[in-house]
Amino acid sequence: MTNTIEALKSLCPNAEWSINHTDLGDVIDWADDKISQPTDTEIKAEIKKLQTAYDNNAYQRSRATEYPSIENQLDDLYHNGINGWKTTIKAIKDKYPKE
Repeated sequence: MTNTIEALKSLCPNAEWSINHTDLGDVIDWADDKISQPTDTEIKAEIKKLQTAYDNNAYQRSRATEYPSIENQLDDLYHNGINGWKTTIKAIKDKYPKE
């Protein structure tokens, strides 16, 4: 899940800040008051944007955990040829389709 920290890193990659968590919510302390600070609305919009991007790439994370290691893929190529390797990879791609 995307949070305020990730949003601030995206919006202000060169800024220095800290976040204090309080009962009323997060309080951002900026190291440099001269830097353009995003509004709460901009931060919330960035959180939503980053979360959507993360959610849209779930298939990539799922595939990555199931793909054989490069060594095993090379072994598969050696023993089964390109068509055997393609069959192995296609099964994973079919299991986690790109949406």
